[in-house]
Amino acid sequence: MASHIVGYPRMGPKRELKFALESFWDGKSSAEDLEKVAADLRVSIWKQMAAAGIKYIPSNTFSYYDQVLDTTAMLGAVPERYSWTGGEIGFSTYFSMARGNASVPAMEMTKWFDTNYHFIVPELGPNTKFSYASHKAVTEYKEAKALGIDTVPVLIGPVTYLLLSKPAKGVEKTFPLLSLLESILPVYKEVIAELKAAGASWIQFDEPTLVMDLDSHQLAAFSKAYTELESALSGLNVVVETYFADVTAEAYKTLTSLKGVTGFGFDLVRGTQTLELIKSGFPAGKYLFAGVVDGRNIWANDLAASINTLAALESVVGKDKLVVSTSCSLMHTAVDLINETKLDSEIKSWLAFAAQKVVEVNALAKALAGQKDEAFFSANAAAQASRRSSPRVTNEEVQKAASALRGSDHRRATPVSARLDAQQKKLNLPVLPTTTIGSFPQTVELRRVRREYKANKISEENYVNAIKEEISKVVKLQEELDIDVLVHGEPERNDMVEYFGEQLSGFAFTANGWVQSYGSRCVKPPIIYGDVSRPKPMTVFWSQMAQSMTARPMKGMLTGPVTILNWSFVRNDQPRFETCYQIALAIKKEVEDLEAGGIQVIQIDEAALREGLPLRKSEHAFYLDWAVHSFRITNCGVQDTTQIHTHMCYSNFNDIIHSIINMDADVITIENSRSDEKLLSVFREGVVYGAGIGPGVYDIHSPRIPSTEEIADRINKMLAVLDTNVLWVNPDCGLKTRKYTEVNPALTNMVSAAKLIRTQLASAK
Repeated sequence: MASHIVGYPRMGPKRELKFALESFWDGKSSAEDLEKVAADLRVSIWKQMAAAGIKYIPSNTFSYYDQVLDTTAMLGAVPERYSWTGGEIGFSTYFSMARGNASVPAMEMTKWFDTNYHFIVPELGPNTKFSYASHKAVTEYKEAKALGIDTVPVLIGPVTYLLLSKPAKGVEKTFPLLSLLESILPVYKEVIAELKAAGASWIQFDEPTLVMDLDSHQLAAFSKAYTELESALSGLNVVVETYFADVTAEAYKTLTSLKGVTGFGFDLVRGTQTLELIKSGFPAGKYLFAGVVDGRNIWANDLAASINTLAALESVVGKDKLVVSTSCSLMHTAVDLINETKLDSEIKSWLAFAAQKVVEVNALAKALAGQKDEAFFSANAAAQASRRSSPRVTNEEVQKAASALRGSDHRRATPVSARLDAQQKKLNLPVLPTTTIGSFPQTVELRRVRREYKANKISEENYVNAIKEEISKVVKLQEELDIDVLVHGEPERNDMVEYFGEQLSGFAFTANGWVQSYGSRCVKPPIIYGDVSRPKPMTVFWSQMAQSMTARPMKGMLTGPVTILNWSFVRNDQPRFETCYQIALAIKKEVEDLEAGGIQVIQIDEAALREGLPLRKSEHAFYLDWAVHSFRITNCGVQDTTQIHTHMCYSNFNDIIHSIINMDADVITIENSRSDEKLLSVFREGVVYGAGIGPGVYDIHSPRIPSTEEIADRINKMLAVLDTNVLWVNPDCGLKTRKYTEVNPALTNMVSAAKLIRTQLASAK
């Protein structure tokens, strides 16, 4: 019985790649230094999987930024603004596309399906010239082969690549991207030919868009693509991987009929209905890559349940054609549980990170082959039983309170227009009020202070004084910049979700459970293992301290329940909405304590609301109902004069704009600039938004500093579709990843642009 891993984390167990990337970007190390760190990580990963007994080991899943950008580089699909003149694409062009540079902005970044991972969106059009411009897939295959490890090179499939792309600037939005299929396939053929010549026996094409709602034209594109590639693939084994959801019956039929394909991979964790499709008919002689080990969560696999599933599949496809696999790439989970020396032993026994999931995959494959590790399976069964029966998982009082929520929609009694009038009388803000999203740069010194406090190397008094000094600096800077509604900069927080999870019951935390979000950005998701409640106030002390330093409104900064849920590793023993309602009640208590403490503006970030939207439209309404309800629960009890903000970033919001309106926030700040202002199109199409709204005026994920004129131009575009009295001026997102040398001039220009437009509006009256 064979075993297979779809993909593996890239950052390294101690975020080695993150630090190498940032050192390179800062000019402190060379390209050779970066390549050496990357090569060491790749080799370590391949050797680890080989030692664990994995037969089908992936290569080309490593990336310096993301795998879609790697495909853009492979195809030579570089937008003209980056002045690429041909040849092998190097770091300069590659990272300019990802991050922008001093003269041109970055390409759009958005969420990878319904995960917290991001990718750089390809910009294509009828004049895009494709050429084989990055030989990374072949180079990495040869690198592994030189070690004696025969890998399965992984490529983003041609149809998925096009379906994830967007029309380039200046190209009609209705441009049919699939019309470029014939233009990109010759490059794929070149890559396949080189891999074949290098000795590859298998190739993996990732086509996760097959789990989406696709029309007949889109499905036909898959048949067309693989029919065209059939002769090039001759002599190779080919597996097409899908993941993150069920495939429809139509997509299943299309997929299993593809020419030149040897095997098919399915997510059988999130795609349980696909099991029935397989049982009802699977093509004879083909391989089934059965994704029974969860690649998106950290819970140990229920090996007994998986064996039952695999045994049923074995009777359908045959023992020699069944391959045990992960449900998707393991890049969405943490790297290795062995690094968690301080994690509670009982909870630790319930978990499996990427390294442990590799072992689980192989253990299942060996068990099916008659080589069951009885001790391993017994320990797993004991851990499963421990988790089911542990008293720390259940809190009856919390469950009762959450159940009682279902009788009301928890909407504030007064309409938003009346609330905004009451708030304006109290806050007295100018037209086009300026604000930032929450965080300010996290300096080396600030990180050191937090680290030493956690390690008990400095006293609580010294820690509080250090954080107070940082808040004072941030408040003073904002006053000097003449920003209207201030933030305290969040110096006490390393991560917006981790900070709250550490103070809520039902959460556990890792020391090294890092997961890549994009580029060098890593997050450390908390683990929700039990019922959630708030033992005591979490932010009131810092918010009151910050408000005491200024006469201007100071925002209380909270993370919303849906975002805490979607950015955590969530318990899988109850529905997600039940956990979300529990978190909402905890945040509600914090909101009310902030209001009682004199905070007049409270921001409840729901950056990940869109991210959690199911991939299938038939499931949207149910998710949006409980997600939006959860947000309203948090603030339904505040006074009309308390202004509730929320923030969302880096997703496609246009298709859920009515649900965003239904959140009933007083003000929403939302990413806009990096996505080429496509958010504004919904307002051009007639959607009326009566609450305050701040579409971002500049991209904070790029080091580039926008000019006053550029920001003013953006504000004018917004005023063409939004009323002057509801528009706010703010960056796309928080500023924690930027340096003060970038933040100060960017915010100076932002405020100057707002004042310029205010003057123009006043003179036009």
